[in-house]
Amino acid sequence: MIRVLVADDQALVRAGLSALLDAEPDLEVVGLAEDGTSALAMADELAPDVACLDIRMPGLDGIEVTRRLTARERPVPVLVLTTFDLDDYVFGALEAGAAGFLLKDADPTTIVEAVRRVAAGQGTLDQGLTRRVLREFASRRSLQPVTAGRAAEELTAREHDILLLLARGMSNEEIAAELVVEVSTVKSHLARILPKLGVRSRLQAVVWAYQNGVVVVDGR
Repeated sequence: MIRVLVADDQALVRAGLSALLDAEPDLEVVGLAEDGTSALAMADELAPDVACLDIRMPGLDGIEVTRRLTARERPVPVLVLTTFDLDDYVFGALEAGAAGFLLKDADPTTIVEAVRRVAAGQGTLDQGLTRRVLREFASRRSLQPVTAGRAAEELTAREHDILLLLARGMSNEEIAAELVVEVSTVKSHLARILPKLGVRSRLQAVVWAYQNGVVVVDGR
């Protein structure tokens, strides 16, 4: 069972997301928070597997809550759900460590699947934002603390291969099939890749790969 914390300052949105997610046999909403401070407190108490956060909330906003949840000794994966697709919100959420970013008008099935993907460590990004976001991140060369040259020295050949496949949008299972290895082997490599790149999620690893020219937005 995937335990989900929902944080949104609008009661109707909280109720709607709760009903949507609780209707799934493998999802359980364990907490509903109306602001960022409450979300952090509930995360301490309930230990959710995924936190679904709004960006704009009173007190601590979703970006700051994301930063704190993902920086914990036991990080809580974050899926940001918002009505705003402004670049500063998208970039802020991803830089804070969010594993996924969706607009609230996404199809319900897409939202449910996004929660599952984030819980599984796969991450997700609204399809309408993906190319624009990656292109913008590719132009922001100074944001990531680990340069491509340094990472090339630290990544093994197999880790580099996995990073390239990850940047193509492949799941752990698809990467394992491509490389003819066990899924557990892919997970072990990813666990080593993230700290080497100085990132906290596989979505950030993809952003890093585009930003540092390991892959390009319109190329292979």
